[in-house]
Amino acid sequence: MAHNTGSSLSNARHRESFVGSQIRDSISLLDVLYSDAFEEEDIDSAVAKETEVDFYRGAPPQWLNFYWAERATSADNTTPFIKRDGYTELIQNIKKQCKGDLTSTMNLLHQPGSGGTTLAKQVLWDMRKKLRCAFLTGATSDITAIARQVIHLFTAGDQGPQNTVLLLLEDERILENLQDAIMKEIAETNITTHRPVVIILNCVRKAVIKQEDRNNSRNVILRTELSEAEKKQFEEKQIEISRSYSNEHKQFHGFNIMRENFSGDYVKETCAFLNVRKKGRPKNSQLLAFLSLVNAYVPGSHLLQSPCQAFLGPPDPIYGGPSFEQRMEPFTHLIVTFPARQGQDKHVRMAHSLIAQQCVKVLATAGVTRSDTATAFLIDFCGEEVQQHLMPVIKDMLTKREITVDHQQNTGHETQDLFSQKCALQNKLTKREMGEERTDTFSRLIHDIEAKESKSNCVSVLRLASETITQNPFFPQALARFFYIRMREYVEAEQWAKIAKDRDPNSSFVADTLGQVYKNHLKSRVHDPSISAQDILELAEKAFEAFKDEERAAENEQGADLQDDGMTKVSNIFNNRGLFGYLQVANIVFDSLVSLDKNWQKVLTMEIPADSFFVSIGQKKLFKYKPLIISLRDEVERKCEFFDSYLTYSKPSMKKDEPHYFQTDVKNCYHKYVGTCTPIHSESAIDVPLQKLKEEMLRCLDKGYDKMHFWEEIKKDWEKKKDGGGENNASQNLILANIILSEVETASPMLTPLPILRSILERNLLANLGNQTPEFYFLVLLLFWPEEHKKMDFNMDLNKCVLEMQDSYKNTYKKHLRLRYLRPLIFLGRGEGLSRLVHRSKIDNLLVEESGEVWREPSVQDLLLPVNGVVRQRRVFARVDGKEIEVSAEEQSKVWKSGGVCFYLGFTIRGPVAYGIHYPSHSDRIKEEEPRKMLEVPDIKLIKDGAVRSCPTCANVMESTNWVQVEPAVFTEEGPMFSMSPPGRYECRVSGLRWVCKDHVNLKYQFSSWEPHRAMMKSLGYKQGGPLLDVTIVAGKLEEVHLPHFACFGDDPSFKEKVRVLHVEGVSIEQVDEVTRFHVKILHPTFSPKGVLVRSGFLLKAHCDLLLYQAKTACLTLHAYLVPCDSSVEKAMKKKEQSYGYRSIRKPQPVKSLRMKDWFSLTTSSPSAEVKPPNMKLRYDNTTPNFFEVFIEDADVDFGMKLISDVEGEIVWDHTIRRADYRDERTQNSQSKHFVDLHRTDLIQRVSEVDPILDRLLKSGVITDNGYSDVRSERTKQKKMRELFDGPLTGCGPKGKDIFLEILKEQEPFLIRELKGE
Repeated sequence: MAHNTGSSLSNARHRESFVGSQIRDSISLLDVLYSDAFEEEDIDSAVAKETEVDFYRGAPPQWLNFYWAERATSADNTTPFIKRDGYTELIQNIKKQCKGDLTSTMNLLHQPGSGGTTLAKQVLWDMRKKLRCAFLTGATSDITAIARQVIHLFTAGDQGPQNTVLLLLEDERILENLQDAIMKEIAETNITTHRPVVIILNCVRKAVIKQEDRNNSRNVILRTELSEAEKKQFEEKQIEISRSYSNEHKQFHGFNIMRENFSGDYVKETCAFLNVRKKGRPKNSQLLAFLSLVNAYVPGSHLLQSPCQAFLGPPDPIYGGPSFEQRMEPFTHLIVTFPARQGQDKHVRMAHSLIAQQCVKVLATAGVTRSDTATAFLIDFCGEEVQQHLMPVIKDMLTKREITVDHQQNTGHETQDLFSQKCALQNKLTKREMGEERTDTFSRLIHDIEAKESKSNCVSVLRLASETITQNPFFPQALARFFYIRMREYVEAEQWAKIAKDRDPNSSFVADTLGQVYKNHLKSRVHDPSISAQDILELAEKAFEAFKDEERAAENEQGADLQDDGMTKVSNIFNNRGLFGYLQVANIVFDSLVSLDKNWQKVLTMEIPADSFFVSIGQKKLFKYKPLIISLRDEVERKCEFFDSYLTYSKPSMKKDEPHYFQTDVKNCYHKYVGTCTPIHSESAIDVPLQKLKEEMLRCLDKGYDKMHFWEEIKKDWEKKKDGGGENNASQNLILANIILSEVETASPMLTPLPILRSILERNLLANLGNQTPEFYFLVLLLFWPEEHKKMDFNMDLNKCVLEMQDSYKNTYKKHLRLRYLRPLIFLGRGEGLSRLVHRSKIDNLLVEESGEVWREPSVQDLLLPVNGVVRQRRVFARVDGKEIEVSAEEQSKVWKSGGVCFYLGFTIRGPVAYGIHYPSHSDRIKEEEPRKMLEVPDIKLIKDGAVRSCPTCANVMESTNWVQVEPAVFTEEGPMFSMSPPGRYECRVSGLRWVCKDHVNLKYQFSSWEPHRAMMKSLGYKQGGPLLDVTIVAGKLEEVHLPHFACFGDDPSFKEKVRVLHVEGVSIEQVDEVTRFHVKILHPTFSPKGVLVRSGFLLKAHCDLLLYQAKTACLTLHAYLVPCDSSVEKAMKKKEQSYGYRSIRKPQPVKSLRMKDWFSLTTSSPSAEVKPPNMKLRYDNTTPNFFEVFIEDADVDFGMKLISDVEGEIVWDHTIRRADYRDERTQNSQSKHFVDLHRTDLIQRVSEVDPILDRLLKSGVITDNGYSDVRSERTKQKKMRELFDGPLTGCGPKGKDIFLEILKEQEPFLIRELKGE
């Protein structure tokens, strides 16, 4: 076979970097697809054809398949390689991720046999020239090694080295750990990049596709069902294949099953020839049964050819015997053999998983049962030592519990032919997609053996696996589970659970089974009317001890590649089953003993002594259980307190909660043993536990709760302890209770003022900042988190507090919470004091349903306060009131580059966390230049002499007066404006900026573009409401600044609440001190680029202008811009139009304000006028706004022009364009000039190549040799063109200029057409 032996990888510029063989050995776990794969090889067509045949028969695709198909397609010899419908979506998602986070994932969820791996590898092949593509094929036990190889692939090569890795993964169990390892490796290698390091394409076999899977934008779904377009592609390919392989194509089962739309009839017909005997079966028939069983229950698995050959026995092909394929006749067409990596043994498997399933069914019908085949397979292939590749196959086949299609209605999970299975799936799909899914109790094979044969056969198979594979704990564990769940044989179950535990004594997950055996034995006995208290306690004691052993094992596990039931890597999971199992047993003991005698309740809750109770009922035999009974309440309380923190502060993942029964069982157990009474040994009868408050943090005072009683208890407790022992906890209770109450009743008279709450904490802070609980630091952060421009009397070092909190968390909770998702308990909101603390319950549903999209929700943006910050060296800092406080990032992959960021702040039990991190784009700052053009300061005059905009809609809105109107003292053509003013109130005529100063002030200011900030504004829920001004105070100080806006708030009484100012430096949104008719006021301003923002989500009306520009052409051409009144827009359009030779025609503005995003039409009274486009939407764009073009070929008279609202049908602007407006003397004079003279400036600046023009002018005789040399001697293009105009062209006359123009038309056609207005 031809192997992928390329030598180059794509780099970031989509070119190829030569790497040779230097990285092959260092990335042995990855099958790297080189960008030039096979391009330098002389491919043997026979080898390529053989690989193609293997693929059509059912072998997985090789890279050569794609290369050969691509080459044949380009030569027009074949139809393209079939791409299933998910291909385009996958490519689009990958391209989107290329602009995203440092590491990202996308999922290809494919039903078994639907071609998911083929589609994924096709995507890698087609992306190999743009990304560095690789398939993870090596062992997945060493996650760190995989991460290092991914990083090595990212950085490999010499020129333009870094480029994103597209990694294909088929083991979703390692996905989360792999991403963490890659991020750690990036940090350790100190990689600096502005592109993603890796995009992981996670290819997952999944029989049941749920609705939530389809709703996830990162999931691409592939079903065992073809679309009409796919059916057509398969039919076309079938015609081609039948011509090329006339004798073989009928046995191309991999292709034909898909072409037949996964038809059950085709599968049945293919397997109909099987004539199976139960006894005396030949070896090849037995091997077919083994392959069928393995591929039916572990799709995608394989056996190695060498052991298969050995099973068949002599003669071996090496010694002249028949080939493996020949030995397998007549079953050869049902199986495929294919090479793995170069030099490795071939793989053998069934042609398709559906054929495997049908063979299993046919064999079972003939009497060769599943258990018979499984037993024979274990004996023949799992002798003295199980092959390394076979162990995970056997383990999955016998122990992997899967999600079923319908467990309740199809208990046996019989393996059916496809059409039966497919119909069942489609009929039940709706229920599955609505979330009704269930994890099987046992593996699919065990379920089928139980349903179609007997329970005893299940036991036989599992017992044989346990006895044959003597080191593995998971087979005896599964056998123990089967005994107690299905057989109800608890003694046998206990025996095998102990064997499993002995095989792996350090695994808490294996130890759990023994506790479950005892627990279920107890549950089975409690309904026996003859059971006694001694019987209950005897079984319970065993269960308690087993679960305590499990708890001890879990405490000792440090997370080094543990395995959960042999199925899941759990290095980041603390096993809580021991603690939970203990509480479940405690619930059973309480209910069963109380049902025998109600006084047991008082005994178990320690209200009465156990001794006297035993004597009173005459049960002295129970005295031996006294240690258990007197320890039970305290054990329950300790474990409930663990779960109180565990469930309050964390959950398995962002989108996954604990099972619904989990919290119910914990709460019930707590209320039975602890919650209803006070133990006789308690020192305090009125203590309010902090855990009760933690619970309230989650449900935030349900309406039915007695708040007054709750409050009085806490306050009474604090009053009692505030000057003595226990003050710290009582103080925390009081503060937390205030926070909870403020969530429900913001203005409640019961609330303690914030300064008093702070002073309460201060006493404990001054006493000892260190060695406090995480809850203490949590409250400190909530109460002392700074507010802009508000000083606190107590100077708190919050960075130190955050570090202390993280250390405290590490010592208190990290071991148990590990990498569980830490719930944000409180968010920072827009209010003040306690009212700015927003409980997570207000956005809880959105956090689960929307995940990363929640931060774009307007309801969330209205609630939470955007926080400005900065990223440095992958660390996030919040910037508040001149301070920087380090916070954690919710997603570390989003902080891979340094720069300003914006986010929402939440507080977990570990500390402050940045959510929804967003990098606002910044335009490059314009370099300061020396002013090139100076203007003297004009006479200052009062603004009352100038025109004031009139708008009837907002006539009632206040407008400040008595402003002195000034022009900039200095300006540059491209750069900033300068103003110098003595004390007073001023408005700049050019920018609309107003300022108030008490002393002399020198200002520098210029317009900036909103464009870099557009995405950020949208994410924060705002839109621009005026120009963005970059103001610098060169000297002096401003008391006030008034920024111009174009919004009309005449019919909106709450307009002030909708207006903010963007502060670009650090990216903050500031409140304004006052909103007037055309400006917003800010007191004591600090400066970076600033501009007025208006809240999104309502219909904004704007004061507008209609800017008219006329082309310098014989026919009248006008550009009409409908824009909001913004000086920056007017300046930008004036510059743009003048560069094209257009001049301005000034007309009054529309009298009334217009609604943004409405459509408007422009009409004229001239019958020959053409207006394009006929209508246009009013929008804001300060760089490239759209315009109406009005063309009148023979314009020579006055004509009217109207702007009409398409929505209201109302004329909003109506003026006359007079002949004098467009036929003035300057225009007439300009028409007498030659075209090249008229456009001299543009030609000097914009002609791209001067020398070819000079050559032709010399050849045409327009210029002389000397003139030619003079012009050529100049160094720049502009100087050459200037010399050409000032020298040779001055004396060549109109004819020479005509020749020059004709040359320009050929050399610079687009420039000339633009200058002509075409």
